[in-house]
Amino acid sequence: MMNGKKIALGICGASGMVYAKRLLEVLAAEGAQVYAVASKAAKPIFKSELGVSFDDFAKDFSAKFESAKFFGDEDFSAPIASGSFYFDAMCVCPCSMKTLGRVATATGDNLVCRAADVALKERRRLVLVARETPLSLIHLKNMETLAQAGAVIMPACPAFYFGQNSVQSLVDFVVARAISAMGLKQNLIPQWGENSK
Repeated sequence: MMNGKKIALGICGASGMVYAKRLLEVLAAEGAQVYAVASKAAKPIFKSELGVSFDDFAKDFSAKFESAKFFGDEDFSAPIASGSFYFDAMCVCPCSMKTLGRVATATGDNLVCRAADVALKERRRLVLVARETPLSLIHLKNMETLAQAGAVIMPACPAFYFGQNSVQSLVDFVVARAISAMGLKQNLIPQWGENSK
């Protein structure tokens, strides 16, 4: 269980909003306190891919889960913008190459980037669910910089080895890996060797 764990979640302007939505659902259902922020670029993609505006989704979601709090991308008064506020881990899901580059250069120019910078400087787990293909040398160098700084670079690469290849099972695989990368126990998929084919 994740009761009492404080998780920062950044949602950026890349395809893969289904991952963000599912990650939010699992974290909140398992008892984590979630501090979520969507970048400006994320909101139209969220609506395009999931058929609902992000603001409407956030309103309904926070009504269902009191432990989920949503903040504007320019809200630097949000708790996760400060190193003096403790959170256990942060995940940026999906993470665009634009955001990845901004985090690599510590711009801190929006709440997603600032919270990620806080995670790095305070030596907390930062997982970046990268969504881009193919990757340029610039992307790879930014990833190298972040890996050297302590971030976990986790491209959204679903696996097929459990034999359940529905879209939902592939989404759950990526979400489960992101949860594990944050240092949390996940219950979405079995560990290797447990019920695997």
